[in-house]
Amino acid sequence: MSNMVKESRHFWGFALSEFSYFFVWAITYGFLTLWLEKVAHVTGSQAGIIFSLMAGMSLIFQPIFGVVSDKLVFRKNLLLTISIAAILTGPYFQWLFMPIFNVSPILVSVVTGVFLAFILNGGVSVIEQYVERASIANKFEYGHARMGGSVAGVIAAIVAGRLFLWEPNAIWWATSAAAVFLTLLLIFSTKINFKNAAAVMGDNKDEKMTKKDIFSIFKLRNFWILALFYMGASALFDVFDQQFIVFFKSFFETDAQGTMVYSYMGSAQTALELVLMIPMPYIINKIGARNGLIIYGFLTCLRILGSALSPSWIWIVFFRLLAGLEMPLLLVSIMKYISEAFDIRLYATVYALASNFAKQISVFIFSSAAGSMYDVIGYQHTYLILGGIVFVITLIAAIFLEKGHSLTATKDNDGGGTVANE
Repeated sequence: MSNMVKESRHFWGFALSEFSYFFVWAITYGFLTLWLEKVAHVTGSQAGIIFSLMAGMSLIFQPIFGVVSDKLVFRKNLLLTISIAAILTGPYFQWLFMPIFNVSPILVSVVTGVFLAFILNGGVSVIEQYVERASIANKFEYGHARMGGSVAGVIAAIVAGRLFLWEPNAIWWATSAAAVFLTLLLIFSTKINFKNAAAVMGDNKDEKMTKKDIFSIFKLRNFWILALFYMGASALFDVFDQQFIVFFKSFFETDAQGTMVYSYMGSAQTALELVLMIPMPYIINKIGARNGLIIYGFLTCLRILGSALSPSWIWIVFFRLLAGLEMPLLLVSIMKYISEAFDIRLYATVYALASNFAKQISVFIFSSAAGSMYDVIGYQHTYLILGGIVFVITLIAAIFLEKGHSLTATKDNDGGGTVANE
């Protein structure tokens, strides 16, 4: 009984860490575009440049963070650096963004891109892989700990909308407060059961990872197919969402009405995501991780095209809610697929390169292009183009993405990682 209490305490530390980090993520990605429009008064093209530079800097951070994470394993040096940087979001947007913008819009784009890419685009793989590894050592389900991120999305959508209407800069101070909480959790609460820690190193836990091991990844065709899939599906999912709030508000008579409905819609979406995270691991175990990824790709295509063709905001809400199904599909499927198809010792590196790094290349390319197309041809026509690209790439992945090897005898229930030596 005492062991159950101990493991439960470990679980909640990681679940709350996911909550704190993704609270910062949800507010930033949910309201950065709106803040840039209403407070900084930037154009769609300028906003697109900022997002492109965020993605561009991620091309530097992602591979480095992946390799460093595989070397650090459970050491928290990088995690704490990211959480401390996140504390500075409030001061940056309150006191530094506009003075730098008044000097040079390009300079503020670079500074903002580096700053947010370090915390979000780069940092997300660090915390996800850390919690996934901890789930193996502490023997809890990664998917259930990740539900903390979904809860954060619900609360952030409700709180941030009201904070923005009250005082736009207050959303950034809310992210700073969440980052303080995250830092305290990392220092005092996220404990590891080191008796099981060797499980994350695979069968050859005493063998150090070499450069040859890392570069061997690039010889695998399946690695490149997975990367292509992320470039065409997951990346355009993010590009589509970057300025979605501006498109959504165009269906309402007032900005305040559109902002409030957007807030409620975001809460419903993340609540659905939270609920579906519970059964999703078992669903993926039935249909297979590869099939889960393909279904995710086609759902993303449907959501983008459906939004483009929607005659009213009610239809847009319907298609937006599909994201509540998409994210559990992606999160559980990708964790399971990588553990099935690649060397567990290189888990963070594969995740960072094939998923996040490849994704950011696509976001870097398409963010500026999409921002310009929004200004020139409008949101609907841009969404039709993005949806068509997602469809083609998902079809390619459906044909060429290999099936992972079955690891059901050594998988935890949530499909998030390999459980060895249990």
